[in-house]
Amino acid sequence: QVQLVESGGGLVQAGGSLRLSCAATGTIFNIEDMAWYCQAPGQQRELVAVITSGGVTNYADSVKGRFTISRDNAAKTVYLQMNSLKPEDTCVYYCNADIRESGGIRRFYWGQGTMVTVSS
Repeated sequence: QVQLVESGGGLVQAGGSLRLSCAATGTIFNIEDMAWYCQAPGQQRELVAVITSGGVTNYADSVKGRFTISRDNAAKTVYLQMNSLKPEDTCVYYCNADIRESGGIRRFYWGQGTMVTVSS
């Protein structure tokens, strides 16, 4: 069974940094795009950053220059380095991955979410 396990959230002051991790486990053949989303209370889940299997990245305008997405394909892990955090970055961060399982099934998976709170 494929799972995405997230870690690294917490409480930080404005201007601080956090690093999120998301590891994929299970019978995985390969992983295409991996991404991070943010969902604030009462809001829709929004894309923060995405990285292809080849390392091409794309970011939401609000985080460009502050956040960096990266991945370790051997470890099946995606990271989100968040610097210069602002109170408006406060939300639950979810990782998402386009995974083909060893049995051939391909689908998108979600992590359980990790809360990031930025105090002013």
